[in-house]
Amino acid sequence: MPDQHPAHDARPQADTALPPDDPLRAALHNEVHARPSARLRLPALIIYVAVLNEDVTREQECAHLRRLPGQQQLPLESLHGNFLRLRFEGYTVTWERHTEFTRYSIVQPLPASALPGASAPELLSALAVAPEWLRGISGRTVAAMQLALLEEDLSDERALMDQAQAWFGGRTVVASRLGDEHSWALTEFRIGADGFERMLVIAPPGTTETRVGRIAQRLLELETYRLMALRGLPVAKQLGPMLAEAEHTLADITAQLENKSASDQQLLDTLVALAAHVERATAEHVYRFSATRAYDTLVGQRIAELREKPIAGTQTLGVFMQRRLSPAIATVAATAQRLASLSERVARTSALLRTRVDIVTEAQNQQLLEKLTRGQELQLRLQSTVEGLSIAAISYYVVSLLLYVGKALKGAGLPINPEIIAGVMIPLVLWGVWRTTRRIHKKLGARP
Repeated sequence: MPDQHPAHDARPQADTALPPDDPLRAALHNEVHARPSARLRLPALIIYVAVLNEDVTREQECAHLRRLPGQQQLPLESLHGNFLRLRFEGYTVTWERHTEFTRYSIVQPLPASALPGASAPELLSALAVAPEWLRGISGRTVAAMQLALLEEDLSDERALMDQAQAWFGGRTVVASRLGDEHSWALTEFRIGADGFERMLVIAPPGTTETRVGRIAQRLLELETYRLMALRGLPVAKQLGPMLAEAEHTLADITAQLENKSASDQQLLDTLVALAAHVERATAEHVYRFSATRAYDTLVGQRIAELREKPIAGTQTLGVFMQRRLSPAIATVAATAQRLASLSERVARTSALLRTRVDIVTEAQNQQLLEKLTRGQELQLRLQSTVEGLSIAAISYYVVSLLLYVGKALKGAGLPINPEIIAGVMIPLVLWGVWRTTRRIHKKLGARP
């Protein structure tokens, strides 16, 4: 039967004196029970596979789980909690979906051929599920482990270490005492010919099934998170040449900006192309770098939870892992910082170029304004000149009209001299035309 944790509904509101529950209260509260560790009876074997679940849907994973015996009617809703434990006769299969990967764990009794004293035992031949089912898991393998858990007296360390090294085929192992020296954990951190890493846990008689389950869960998570943290390292190495080229290009742009050896448009085009290149790299890889930091934090937490103590003649798992993991994480962190710094420097250079362009534009606008001002002055002068000519022309026509009027009156018999009258009227006509023009200017200037 499927075993999901937790499977609790929100409390009935009528049975409590509390205000109504927040819709997320039950889900957030039960998150602490979301992935419970198994209770393991020694000796036990865990076949563990973690696969990247990019482009792998829950429907595909559910369809694969339905291929297990008696699970043909497994409902898709049972996978909505990201955890599912299926119990079978003599073994269990656990499914866990995370953000980037999905874990499958097969817990079964350890075969007799792999008990203490065995030398490099073959474990897959006793696999509880069909090898085709294991091979058919959707996704790309990121971690695969064979974790054997034995029960043995820990008092004779030398004999126990000899047995453990024989179990690994005589190869060098990394080992730690865990917690209050209640158990040993040993591994060689190597992928075997079958594609699996091997890890061995030796617990003293009387170790509870719950403690064994917690130890197994921490060790499996530790190795998975270590490998997921390292996924940022190839990205960092790939970005190295691009960052070096971009930094060199930015230095050239800054030098040209300082020396004014290139046009603003040319610098702007180069800078925009560089900024787009850097922002694209940031958008593509910022998640990977953030994930690396998060997984590295989890690795540190799991190592601390193991509370390791050294075994004479060997490195502890945490020391061995951190000495090799820390440089990789530092490389990823340095690359992420380098990328962020490059983006900031491009932004500052863009601001400098915009400032220079703004200054040049302001100077051009000032020159244009001065030209417009001079043009307006010339226009006013021309207008004044034309206005003076207009007054003279209008006065001329008015005086001509008066001359014709005088001639008409003289022809009618009046004793007048038209030429004298016209001459006398010239100053009055000029003053009248000028006065009328000023009044027109005054009215036009008073309009809003």
